[in-house]
Amino acid sequence: MSKNNNLSAKTFFNNVLAGTATGIIVGLIPNAVVNAILKLFGQNTITIGINQALLIFQCTTPLLIGTLIAIQFKLAPLDVAIVAGAAYVGSGVTKFVPQIVNPATKASGALITAGTGDLINTMITASLAVALLLLVGERMGSVKIVAAPILIGGGVSWLGLLILPYVSKITTWLGSVINSFTNLQPLLMCILIACMFSVLIISPISTVAIGMAIQLNGMSAGAAAMGVAATTIVLVVHSWRTNKSGITIAVALGAMKMMMPNLFRHPIILVPTLITAIISAIPVALFQINGTPASAGFGLVGLVGPLASMNAGKASINAVMAMICWLIIPAFVAIICRFVFEKVFHLYDEKAAFAYLGE
Repeated sequence: MSKNNNLSAKTFFNNVLAGTATGIIVGLIPNAVVNAILKLFGQNTITIGINQALLIFQCTTPLLIGTLIAIQFKLAPLDVAIVAGAAYVGSGVTKFVPQIVNPATKASGALITAGTGDLINTMITASLAVALLLLVGERMGSVKIVAAPILIGGGVSWLGLLILPYVSKITTWLGSVINSFTNLQPLLMCILIACMFSVLIISPISTVAIGMAIQLNGMSAGAAAMGVAATTIVLVVHSWRTNKSGITIAVALGAMKMMMPNLFRHPIILVPTLITAIISAIPVALFQINGTPASAGFGLVGLVGPLASMNAGKASINAVMAMICWLIIPAFVAIICRFVFEKVFHLYDEKAAFAYLGE
């Protein structure tokens, strides 16, 4: 514990990012992968039951993030539990809704759990809990097992809920900025939205939450999904020779946010990401590739983006065009970017900039 007391701000921040990245993989990948497979078997009792279990498991993502952040600091089991609990509460994944009446007890109010909560607030709350445990945890002596869960666990949870509405405004503000792009000329709109979503997908901001919050639709939703897809392909292209195969597969299946530590340590990775997003956004405007609010933040995950563009009514594209626009063009651009920026201009070393930092 004494080593942790001398942590630098940089090491502290990197520990939080590493724990968050791994927690996101564990929490999100099961539902993202299995849900896509289960669709092949239709709706029946077994598939519905598995889907429900995976959705509930996904809701524990903040809990998993808090646990893994605490483990990064090599905290004791009691401290790990406190950080995990505080992170879960601070995320806002479970909310008290006073308007709902419990039909069994007739009492007003119910706890509703949905989604994965606010990722930024999850990280902030977990960080506060870790900091307090490192500062005063050992000074509690023999009463720590009682005092720490109450004072630090409960106290930080309460603080997390207090700041949640203000932290959530970051997402709201970004949504309003992106929404303003929809008033621009179609090509410029598609490029700007694709670039924004290509960055957001490897940041603590939820692309799905923004897409749903501002109800992106039509070409704007298609551009958003294409931006996410572009980042996915760039990360896969740069990862398959650098990381273990499991990491690359996880990225391809939807765990792009596991590369958050790379974004903060090596922001140069935005160069190939943004270039690929810009080029990939051009076909969105040319061929009027559409999407829905639900597909805007997913990209290639579960083939949500491509399928939405193929089922867009009169504006839909065929399977061949979808493969060209969603896979071939972004992959071609990503490969060219990798060669030009790494081999020719030596802007970055792939094995450093794109190496998974969550372990």
